[in-house]
Amino acid sequence: MSLPDALFGEGITLAGDRVWQLTWQNGVALERDAASLKERRRVPYKGEGWGLCHQSAPDRLVMSDGSSNLTFRDPRTFAVNGTIAVREGSRPVRNLNELECTPDGAVYANIWQTDRIIRIDPASGKVTASVDATGLLTPAERAAGADVLNGIASIPGTDEFWVTGKLWPKLFRVRFVPVG
Repeated sequence: MSLPDALFGEGITLAGDRVWQLTWQNGVALERDAASLKERRRVPYKGEGWGLCHQSAPDRLVMSDGSSNLTFRDPRTFAVNGTIAVREGSRPVRNLNELECTPDGAVYANIWQTDRIIRIDPASGKVTASVDATGLLTPAERAAGADVLNGIASIPGTDEFWVTGKLWPKLFRVRFVPVG
């Protein structure tokens, strides 16, 4: 599944028989056939595309654009059908990046340029948990060119996640547990 050189791909998610793929600054989402990955169409949108995931109940896409807002979109048309501001206490949480929707209805987001992942209640926008992923890589791995944490995916049928980053030499299988 290649993109033309003029497009920079970002978030991607499966929604039924469709795969939706964001572009970072091109303002276009690509709808693909899930079986063949052939492009079906391009849909324009305003702003940047960072992260994308699909919730099955309610049936919607959840999109991040690097701000403190999540945008909800129709999985068939890509039309906006709502937004919510993400807050931790009274403070907005900016730089929402990679997203993962989980079967329990939560949305997990990596905070760009940090080793932090948050769990968000998409109904209220409240941060319900925070994960510090500092220390997954050794100092030598960091020094060898590993970049930012930028990948999270729930593992179906488990309470575990895959976590990785840009240019990371490893993929981690983790379980988030409360501290204390």
